[in-house]
Amino acid sequence: MTEPLGMAESVQVVEVGPRDGLQNEATILAAEDKVRFIELAIAAGVRRVEAVSFVRPDAVPQMADAEKVMAQVSRRDDVSYIGLVLNRRGFQRALDSGVDEINLVLAASNSFNLRNQKATTDSLVAMVEEVLDLASSAGMPASVTIATAFGCPFEGEVPPDVVAGLVARASAAGAREIALADTIGVGVPRQVRELFDIARGLTDAPLRAHFHNTRNTGYANAVTALDIGVDILDSSIGGIGGCPFAPRATGNIATEDLVYTLDRSGYASGLSVPALVTAAEFVGKKLGKEVPSMVSKAGGFPRGAAS
Repeated sequence: MTEPLGMAESVQVVEVGPRDGLQNEATILAAEDKVRFIELAIAAGVRRVEAVSFVRPDAVPQMADAEKVMAQVSRRDDVSYIGLVLNRRGFQRALDSGVDEINLVLAASNSFNLRNQKATTDSLVAMVEEVLDLASSAGMPASVTIATAFGCPFEGEVPPDVVAGLVARASAAGAREIALADTIGVGVPRQVRELFDIARGLTDAPLRAHFHNTRNTGYANAVTALDIGVDILDSSIGGIGGCPFAPRATGNIATEDLVYTLDRSGYASGLSVPALVTAAEFVGKKLGKEVPSMVSKAGGFPRGAAS
């Protein structure tokens, strides 16, 4: 298949279903089922997986067994397990559990930070800087995700210069990778171009994109990100999940739908659509519902089939 001109030769897909996917589901899976879900993702070709988060169990009970999950996952040299942390205590738990890398989240909206972490943006920036320093001392790779970069459920539009300021501070503090996240699924391609263009001018760190499909713009945003050279994308098998602190924030873009698009567009991700569908069917069964993804229902391109 011919590769589209001006686009990346390959794309790295970061699987966030075991964390960002499951954290917003009413059904809480057993640790053993989470581990099986992760194993199926790896069997499909995933090599970076956001497996757990180290947050307060009373705030996000779906993630209460992070240490148990990390104790059971298989260890492979070619697979990196990511743990989400929100503070210094979470970092210590992540370090003790043996994750391969951490991801810190900082919202571009002060109101969202107050509701999500009960702290102001300024205090959270200071925390992120402190944890990045601790991670560097411990030899732990650390990325920063700037949430609500495309819009806030409480404040509405987020000024691009606010996002720019957070990108600059995260970069200066040593983030090895910076993600811009459309936490509530309000972003459109124009914003993708604008915000990533700004971010690229402020940091040498690799950039990652995290989109939700709440208003059916997630895949258009992902393709736009690819078109401008962003080659690391988050997605969730089955399209499950969302943010429990954001009203009406539905699931992430689905990994199998994203990889179908990548395959048909000439990108190499190293992931298998049929194997991803198997993982989606597994997690849907465990959650007791039909997952939102479309490829898991329709299947891949029916090559040779009559129209």
